[in-house]
Amino acid sequence: MTRHIKTRRDILLTGAAATLVTGATGLTVPARAAGVAPTPTMRGGANNYRPGAPIVDRIGNGGFWMTGRVRRAGDGTPLEGIRIQVWAHTTEGHERDPQSHGATLTGADGTFRLEMPQIVPAFGQPHGHLAYDSPEFETVFLRPVMRSASDSTLHAEFVLQPA
Repeated sequence: MTRHIKTRRDILLTGAAATLVTGATGLTVPARAAGVAPTPTMRGGANNYRPGAPIVDRIGNGGFWMTGRVRRAGDGTPLEGIRIQVWAHTTEGHERDPQSHGATLTGADGTFRLEMPQIVPAFGQPHGHLAYDSPEFETVFLRPVMRSASDSTLHAEFVLQPA
């Protein structure tokens, strides 16, 4: 008896053939994102969190961009009007200082962007803090670390689980 071990190429070819067959017969199924898992809270993410930080156009004198995207768990739908709070240790203040905190809202495509002062290392790592903290979805705190202290942007993805 000969056993055939499927390779990545075999699997890709099988998938392509299945697409041709279903497409030719009109049995197409829309793509689903039912498996989009919620973002877990990161350890240390809530450090120096200040509930109710105001929505601002930018924090301090700017020069650094915090960007991201917010989607709903399960179907991956972009979420509009979601309040994301941002804070960090920057060239203009420590992460515990009120002037180092601000919030922004997501657009129709679920993205957000907030300008702030350059993030500088705290505890040896340049990092930012972000939070979603409204009652509609479960609270999530993130603490993404930058690759380099000279980076001028930091991006974070939120996938929120309904409360």
